Amino acid sequence: MIRKWTTANIPDQIGRTVIITGANSGLGYQTALALAHKQAHIIMACRNEEKGRAARHTIMQQHPKASVTVMPLDLADLASISKFAEAFLAQYDRLDLLINNAGIMIPPHRHTIDGFELQFGTNHLGHFALTGHLLERLLEQPNSRIVTISSIVAHIGWMRFDDLMSKRRYNRWLAYGQSKIANILFALELQRRLTAAKATTLSVAAHPGGSNTNLQYTGVGLDNSLFQKLLLLLFNPFLQNANRGALPQLYAATAAGVQGGDYYGPNGLLEIRGYPAKASFPWAAKSQDAARRLWQESEKLTGVTYDALFQQAESSFGSRN
Repeated sequence: MIRKWTTANIPDQIGRTVIITGANSGLGYQTALALAHKQAHIIMACRNEEKGRAARHTIMQQHPKASVTVMPLDLADLASISKFAEAFLAQYDRLDLLINNAGIMIPPHRHTIDGFELQFGTNHLGHFALTGHLLERLLEQPNSRIVTISSIVAHIGWMRFDDLMSKRRYNRWLAYGQSKIANILFALELQRRLTAAKATTLSVAAHPGGSNTNLQYTGVGLDNSLFQKLLLLLFNPFLQNANRGALPQLYAATAAGVQGGDYYGPNGLLEIRGYPAKASFPWAAKSQDAARRLWQESEKLTGVTYDALFQQAESSFGSRN
């Protein structure tokens, strides 16, 4: 593993099709910019199409020969996720890389269109549903990857299966931590199921460390309280910028030697800053029982199931051996 891995180490992405959620700003934008430079075809999956088009314009100014498309996607709306997937599957016959990047952070207690707590519903359930809808294309493409983005805040999170939607008590930080633990549990359980199906698709997780992006300032419904602004200003000097924060997910998405079930983050003190390296798993992410239960609950809540695709993949890969 290269100790100081940067975007210069990303191999050519010619011919590869990539979906990045939340690609219009922050980590998602930096990821799209880096992969567009390496000649991947980028689908910027954005809730706000206008901001998505503006971000695309900026990328095209820097890389006029880049191939970048904006498609609408609201991860807080299961109907929008289904519509996005249908449109993508109708237009594209391959998908090499799905980066589950989009997220919201510490808003007041709000709900998605489908009635889920906003952070759990968007950060985890939205990506669970999206991945399930797109898995068909990913399985068809040898050595495709699914990269799901968590956070160092996952270290304070755990799964509250008796109150997933925080109906009894809502704490914005604990709800955020739960959604980020869910991201890791999902990535790991997905890899176990891919391995069981003998698929070559890899499921990998990453976190950006402490990164100064607009996630902290412009989350959906964020109230921008004085305390919250002061807290962010206090920690701001310790944060790295978005292009550095995007390196772990870019490494997980493109580097040679990445294995399914790996987890990447910055290599500095407390994994806040630095270059990509293997990250430490939060204690709550190590339970396979929790991962299986989360998977079952996620299928019930979203109505999206993976079993038929895994069975088809197992049959297909088994017939090739």
